[in-house]
Amino acid sequence: MSNALYQENLVEHFKYPQNKKTIPEADFTVADHNPSCGDRISMQGIITDNLLADVGFDGSGCVISQAAASMLTELCLGKTIPAILALTSSDIAALVAIPLGPTRLKCAVLSLQALQQGLRDYLASQSL
Repeated sequence: MSNALYQENLVEHFKYPQNKKTIPEADFTVADHNPSCGDRISMQGIITDNLLADVGFDGSGCVISQAAASMLTELCLGKTIPAILALTSSDIAALVAIPLGPTRLKCAVLSLQALQQGLRDYLASQSL
């Protein structure tokens, strides 16, 4: 795909985000922000049999941060907790599929950081 098609995909996810919703009675809720640019993300999820059975996000910020959150929720829905915790910034950069400098990469990985923190918090609460 050309760079223009990848950019179009980002804009589509920004305009029509997938899984941008609130999940009542979520197993975890977490929020994070990028103080350097003002992007904000909150993530919620339901865990069933060690799988991310439902996930939702809300937030505000640039096209990259919000589109990456939409794309990430699609990627992670139905995956195991260990598989999601194993994702890296390189995986997100590949998902976004446009060249990202260090500042824009922080925008793209904000939702991954939040989701992984929410899953770690969930696991910690289960071991109590």
